[in-house]
Amino acid sequence: MTKEIIQTDKAPQAIGTYSQAVKVGHTVYLSGQIPLIPETMTLVEGGIAAQITRVFDNLKAVAEAAGGDFSHVVKLNVFLTDLANFPVVNEIMGQYFEQPYPARAAVGVASLPKGAEVEMDAVMHLPTQEYPL
Repeated sequence: MTKEIIQTDKAPQAIGTYSQAVKVGHTVYLSGQIPLIPETMTLVEGGIAAQITRVFDNLKAVAEAAGGDFSHVVKLNVFLTDLANFPVVNEIMGQYFEQPYPARAAVGVASLPKGAEVEMDAVMHLPTQEYPL
């Protein structure tokens, strides 16, 4: 199987040695997104809710560039500098995802790139005739 690099200008450009996403077969691995505004590459202002929303918007843009959407996400990882913000993740996630929800992990971390309070990455499976979602 070959790997395909996914790239879109609708999400922040990589700030290191990684790709926005990599597609292998029907599986897409979406790299971690922090709440950067794609056009300015600066952190969104407005607190944790604005940061979580921006991260979901960034992940959505990469998922769409890969030919999918959030209904194809099978695993979501959430990294928070303050786990007390987890209820806000749940609230906003409900605006982007419908049941059945993907598998998910939430991890408290000491810090994130550029001073972000949240980062998320995901794994997406694109449907086929053999394996529809």
